[in-house]
Amino acid sequence: MEKLNINQWAEEDRPREKLERLGTQALSDAELLAILIGSGSPQEDAVSLMKHILNDCNNNLNTLGKLTIHDLCRYSGVGPAKAITILAACELGKRRQLETVEERPDIGTATRIYNHMHPILQDKDVEEFWILLMNQNHRLIKKVCIAHGGISEVSVDIRIIIREAVLVNATILAVCHNHPSGSLVPSRMDNDLTHSIQNACKLMRIRFLDHVIVTDGAYYSYHEEGLV
Repeated sequence: MEKLNINQWAEEDRPREKLERLGTQALSDAELLAILIGSGSPQEDAVSLMKHILNDCNNNLNTLGKLTIHDLCRYSGVGPAKAITILAACELGKRRQLETVEERPDIGTATRIYNHMHPILQDKDVEEFWILLMNQNHRLIKKVCIAHGGISEVSVDIRIIIREAVLVNATILAVCHNHPSGSLVPSRMDNDLTHSIQNACKLMRIRFLDHVIVTDGAYYSYHEEGLV
């Protein structure tokens, strides 16, 4: 029977498409390694080749990582470039085990939001509008500057805010912008924007925590003022 290349497989069985659809955990070790090497040999596709190599390593990634470039190049379809890629991946896995888990900051209050954002915004001479995306424990997942404007106002697209929140599965959202003038008084546009963001978050079942206006030395919090 003629061997099928991976690109001839059903789409749901191809490692790259499978990872994109189901996530990394859904793939076997051989499938993950096959993505790295890209192709197999005339006799074996990339997945089968990696199954063959792993079988010789008792299906143990630690044992695989102890092989040399010369050891790996003994397999048909593996040249120095593929061997180096495999060993580099094994080394990265080992180094990851040695790393400590990155602690996400807790930004569940206006003061914490201000302390986190003030160093970023304190010297800006134009307004910037940032969103802070959090998990259910108020731990920061991601912060994004979505608008960069003039001295007294900035244009914000609420669709971008919601899209960014959905993409990282955020359950809590806060927004923040600076007033280069130093004034802590929110503008009518600030108030209207806050209300619109709050309504959009309600629709998407995302908790809208706060809108914080930052100046160099102080802040205004819609939450603390009872407006959110």
